[in-house]
Amino acid sequence: MQRYKAKVDNLIDFEITESDVSILNIVQQSTTQYHILQDAKKWKASVQKSDFANKKYTIRVNNTDYKVQLSDELDMFIDGMGLSVVNNTNINSVPAPMPGLVLVVQVKAGQAVNKGDTLVILEAMKMENSITAPKAGVLKNIFVANGDAIEKGKILVEFE
Repeated sequence: MQRYKAKVDNLIDFEITESDVSILNIVQQSTTQYHILQDAKKWKASVQKSDFANKKYTIRVNNTDYKVQLSDELDMFIDGMGLSVVNNTNINSVPAPMPGLVLVVQVKAGQAVNKGDTLVILEAMKMENSITAPKAGVLKNIFVANGDAIEKGKILVEFE
C-alpha cells in the first residue's frame, strides 16, 4: 500500500495512504474542481496551481487556499537519510516530468531566470502544470513551442 506525506502551509504534516483516499466520496465537477463528502461534511475543493515535478500544489478548500507539498515513500526515505535528491546547481536541462501538451512557453533562449521561475505550462491529465526553473541561470535553448505534444523525459529547456 503506497504511503504519502503531506505538508500543508509548512505547518501541518500528516501521512495518508491510498486506502485513506479511497474511502472519501469525491465527485469531480470539472478538470480542477471537486466536491468531497466525508462523515456528513461537505467540502468544495479546487486545484489552483500545480507544480507536478516538485509535487507542490495550491488547493482551495471552501474558499481558503492551502499550499501542499507531497512526498512519496522514496522522498521520505531520502529525507530520512539526510540526503538531497538532486544538487540543482548541476542541472543543465529540464525534462518533461510527464507526457502532455505545451500550453505556453514563457521564456526565450538567452533569457536569465531565477530558481522557481515558470518556464513552461504543460497540460497533463486535464490539469495545468507549471514547470519551473530548478536553479538560476541563463537559458541556452528552448526545445518546445506552444501547442507541442510531448512525451515524458523530452528536454524542454537547456541552461548555458
